[in-house]
Amino acid sequence: MQTYISHCHTDFNGLKLPPGTEHEADFALLADIFPTGWHGLVLSGFKPGESVAIFGAGPVGLSHPELELSSPTVAAYSAVIRGASNVFVVDQVKERLDQAAKIGCIPVNFRDGDPVEQSVECAMLRSRAVIKKNNGMVDRAVDAVGYQAVDKGGNKEQPNIVLDQLIMVTRPTGGLGIPGLYVPSDPGAPDAQSGKGQILLSFGKLFEKGLSLGTGQCNVKAYNRYLRDLIISGRAKPSFVVTHELGLEDAPMAYDKFDKRIDGFSKVLLHPNGPLS
Repeated sequence: MQTYISHCHTDFNGLKLPPGTEHEADFALLADIFPTGWHGLVLSGFKPGESVAIFGAGPVGLSHPELELSSPTVAAYSAVIRGASNVFVVDQVKERLDQAAKIGCIPVNFRDGDPVEQSVECAMLRSRAVIKKNNGMVDRAVDAVGYQAVDKGGNKEQPNIVLDQLIMVTRPTGGLGIPGLYVPSDPGAPDAQSGKGQILLSFGKLFEKGLSLGTGQCNVKAYNRYLRDLIISGRAKPSFVVTHELGLEDAPMAYDKFDKRIDGFSKVLLHPNGPLS
């Protein structure tokens, strides 16, 4: 069993952690998921007391059905920690929405609702559902899905659908946070335009409402020290998204179940020396 690994630029990239294993699972999420979820909220310009809609209930947003379940969930969790008045989590997967409810969020299943509303296009349906529950548009909205968002049928990619939903659901002069991955080129895109990273957007409505927009990949180092301290103080426990902790010998089985989305395998931690007791 390998005991040491090479770590480049340790003085900069390393993060000092306290001894012990009490927060082991929480600290593991400082490498990506927790900072990314927090980053999405920061990009939106959120302030305590405001209402937020998170589109996508995977582990970043709570995420997209075809992606992992963590940053969306953690974006919603970040909003709760930071004092949002209401946090709406929009998805269609019941298990994800149930998880969102457990951390104090308001789940919105865009498949439910009034039959008349369900007859309108998918983007408008999702936005109306949030507006109805909030008694008005939200202050901030976060795209935790990205360019692999799908249409109402769930079978075809529609890269612009979540972005348009954010524009519809956010109040005038509100803010949008877009950490959900978008790429400059995509060989597997549904059309030539999207393949070049060009997405048709309701920019006229964005301009009319005076919405601010923040986007870009997360600089983990900008957040991980502060998020570490939230964990140590007991104010944050992002490991609630972890479903399984296993040894390396179980990795093939875990990856297979994770890929197939079966038996609840959505966020798995692998311990080189076996699971902590």
